[in-house]
Amino acid sequence: MKPKILTTLATYDRQQFTSDVIAGVTVAMVALPLSLAIAIASGAGPEKGLVTAIVGGFLISLLGGSRVQIGGPTGAFIVVVFGVITEHGYDGLVLATLMAGIIMLVAGYLRAGSLVAYVPEPVINGFTIGIGIIIATSQLKDFFGLSMAQPPAEFIAKVAALWAARNSLNAHALGVGLAAMIMIVGLRRIAPRFPGLVVAVGLASAVVAVAMLPVDTIFSRFGALPRTLPMPAIPDISVARIIELLPSAVVIAFLASIESLLSAMVADKMIGGHHRSNAEVMAQGFANIGSALFGGLPATGAIARTATNVRAGGKTPVAGIVHALTILLVMLLVAPLAGYLAMPALAGLLILTAWNMSEPHKWRGYMQTSASDRFLLVLTLVLTVFADLTIAIGIGVSVGLALRLRKHSARIESDWTPPDR
Repeated sequence: MKPKILTTLATYDRQQFTSDVIAGVTVAMVALPLSLAIAIASGAGPEKGLVTAIVGGFLISLLGGSRVQIGGPTGAFIVVVFGVITEHGYDGLVLATLMAGIIMLVAGYLRAGSLVAYVPEPVINGFTIGIGIIIATSQLKDFFGLSMAQPPAEFIAKVAALWAARNSLNAHALGVGLAAMIMIVGLRRIAPRFPGLVVAVGLASAVVAVAMLPVDTIFSRFGALPRTLPMPAIPDISVARIIELLPSAVVIAFLASIESLLSAMVADKMIGGHHRSNAEVMAQGFANIGSALFGGLPATGAIARTATNVRAGGKTPVAGIVHALTILLVMLLVAPLAGYLAMPALAGLLILTAWNMSEPHKWRGYMQTSASDRFLLVLTLVLTVFADLTIAIGIGVSVGLALRLRKHSARIESDWTPPDR
């Protein structure tokens, strides 16, 4: 469970430090608008995303078991966080995140990190695509600039409410959102190492400010962003509250562990390395406890930001620490500028994020798998979108393990030869 930073610092040199600083600053420019957008989509204040990226990202890199993992708020948590805030309030989310951190510490200490291998891949793919659908749908109000109250959380009711408000479409908002998406995709293809996210969202928002377009911004909706981190505080804790929030805490712990370990495995393939799964789970535990104490959101390893770190030349966990400190510096020095970011531009960013996290290039491969795997993927996807992520994961894992056990039993029976009597 030794943190990877202790291993890498033994042979650390100036060349590695230069590479890590460049990569860390680059990732910070990608993480900055994403952290704001994810927090807003989760039903929290935008500053909560920055707090999570700073505190959670710092601790994940400092204590984690991967050389290049980048941590912070991720799109996968939007659905869970929104549901917890709606049902239990923001203070309930903070306590659930704190509890999830403790659960992950225990899981890491008991060396449960390797158990992720037992979660069927179709379940992971199904709820990832389902979460992508929910995220994209949640951004349509701001993307089209619709004049309506906050849409209901339930999927069918949300789609019906959005359709009912279609006549209030704001052409300026739609134009800004489309322009941001086109610039993000274009810059990603032309200069993949360039922090195109912050440039695209920044330029689209600058047009809104200069032309004084009737489009919502972070400032118009949430007011000025704070320029300092909040003081750490322990949330109100009671036995009744712990029992009430335990299911949410378990889901947060499960999702954070799954996503961080998947991200670490992707990073291993990119750099030809090997992460330490139990150290990674423990780092997620400390990161979520830290984020909760500062009033932040759940934190985990972020696959897209980790890949950006590798492509930008990140070599060690120092890059992740630089990423967190850069976001802190931006918060301290230029937080008011973030208030000019246009909501449709952030919505376009999240719609693209939802599309990318669902990995459409793999859909044809999913359709060529076994009938049981296709059933499991569709079952998990449908339950994620139309029921609840907790139910989807629980039923998906249970059905997946039952199918795996059935296949194993059938294989044993086919290999068994009755003895001669």
